[in-house]
Amino acid sequence: MFTKFRRKRQQGQTMVEFTLVFPVLAILLFGVIQFGIAFNNYLALTDAVRAGSRQASVARYLPASQRQSKVESKVRSSANNLNQSKLRVFVTPTSAEWSPGSDVTVRATYPYSISLLGVVVKSGTLTSSTTERVE
Repeated sequence: MFTKFRRKRQQGQTMVEFTLVFPVLAILLFGVIQFGIAFNNYLALTDAVRAGSRQASVARYLPASQRQSKVESKVRSSANNLNQSKLRVFVTPTSAEWSPGSDVTVRATYPYSISLLGVVVKSGTLTSSTTERVE
């Protein structure tokens, strides 16, 4: 009879422990989700820059006035899951200086923020850059 009474008290203890641990587990879970979103944005940005630099390496046959816009549109179309108004694309050197054997660098930046329960824990700018030789 004494064990029945003791078992009921332990069931209450389990609920109290769960109540104390649950907020920590929830915050940890939301943190992993937010980090995953930021990492996905980084992967999308890196892939878009790679596609843009490949476009830049073969774009010397285009008119000089269209080269940079073509590269930028390739980066933006490859990063279609990112907010286009926040995406910044930089191409160096200018399109007039592209000659066979020279290097073209495509760089893009995108802001990120990791927030837990409405509080921004970390924020900054994701940056990716790729250099390729003009063919």
